[in-house]
Amino acid sequence: MAKRIKLPSFVKWLYPNLKVKRWFLLATLGIFLFATGFAVMNDGIALGYLELEFREAVYRVTGSTQRVAVPVGVLISTLGVVAIIVGFKRMLNSIISVLLPSDEGRIVDVIYSRQHLSRGPKIVVIGGGTGLSALLRGLKEYTNNLTAIVTVADDGGSSGKLRHEMGILPPGDVRNCLVALADTENTMEKLFSYRFETGTLEGHSLGNLLLAGLTDMAGDFRKGIEQVGSVFALRGDVYPSTLEQVVLVADLADGRRVRGETAVRAARGQIRRVHVEPGDCHPIPEALAALEDADLIVLGPGSLYTSVLPNLLVKGLREKIRSVSAPCVYVCNVMTEPGETDGYGVADHLKAILDHCGQGFVDVVLANKEEIPEEVRVRYAKEGSEPVQGGAKAVERLGAKFHEASLVQTGPAVRHDSRRLARELIRLLFKLKPMGERIALVDAYLLSHKLRQEP
Repeated sequence: MAKRIKLPSFVKWLYPNLKVKRWFLLATLGIFLFATGFAVMNDGIALGYLELEFREAVYRVTGSTQRVAVPVGVLISTLGVVAIIVGFKRMLNSIISVLLPSDEGRIVDVIYSRQHLSRGPKIVVIGGGTGLSALLRGLKEYTNNLTAIVTVADDGGSSGKLRHEMGILPPGDVRNCLVALADTENTMEKLFSYRFETGTLEGHSLGNLLLAGLTDMAGDFRKGIEQVGSVFALRGDVYPSTLEQVVLVADLADGRRVRGETAVRAARGQIRRVHVEPGDCHPIPEALAALEDADLIVLGPGSLYTSVLPNLLVKGLREKIRSVSAPCVYVCNVMTEPGETDGYGVADHLKAILDHCGQGFVDVVLANKEEIPEEVRVRYAKEGSEPVQGGAKAVERLGAKFHEASLVQTGPAVRHDSRRLARELIRLLFKLKPMGERIALVDAYLLSHKLRQEP
């Protein structure tokens, strides 16, 4: 890979679409008009006198011959331009450094990043659990036009307690997405992920409690999320798939019917079908509007039956996904999940979605092709989990395109690498939908350039 050339900081101010150069030129014009107007008012006497005295002082130092005067004049003009640029830059830094967090980096990089990302592709991701938040962390490096539609079927842990005791929607998955989309992610993660270990609050995370408190104050879970978003400058929106209290129900192959997400995970039986109660729950209008405007819709990654499918069972949500023109990509899990997808391959995951949503619902399946280290496979096997095996032909027989890439994050745990996954999804978007339809040409070029630069 060619070595990337690092541009000087001042050159970055010439980047397109920063919306800075136009105002700098306007301010320079204002200085010129002020000086001209002042000269008109007093017939040029005041400025003319100052100009004459300054010129004579320069001549006394350098001489007044043409050979010397021209370069000296150019030098003085250049110094004037530099003084204007430095002055305006220092003024901007003084103002904005008060408004931005201390770890935001160079102001030109911040301005460029925010202006460029605000014109990025509109991507809607649907799911829940840690997989969804990991994906958002990667995608926010390419666009600010992100929407997360999150499952609200969780009934375990801190979320389950708050749901049963306060009657609010489970905040856990929503909290993780809010943290992932925050500009100041490190600070917000420390705050929101702090978990009490003793007392009556034992087991609760501070983020869940904050969302519960804001929901109680605003009287609406959606407004509570908006309050958090306004404080932490999110690079996207987070919506619950529905505002109704839903319960996940699973029908197992042995004839059992299990109610509740936690019970479904613990049932350890082959799942035939899942549905939600009440069956007539509806999505919120903002989620439907985001799907209508989307350039790309992404399902997962996340638990197939307890994170991805519960969203698609909300009445009106899967119908909207079918009706819009945006391609739908399913990100398949890297490992099977005990009690949910034992023995499943990539095509089995896709078939489960099609069984619930109908043929042709998914356009592309994105799967991992990287080998899992043997020692990691052995450890996961003891827990009843194994790598999900690909199968391009089986996927294509079900009516979807198959795309695979190296998506695994190296380490003791098998997880999707957020940067790799986001990069592959953006590359898929380039292939599936011409970027010129929704994104300015210069932004499409810069986005593709970024993809080429990354390994």
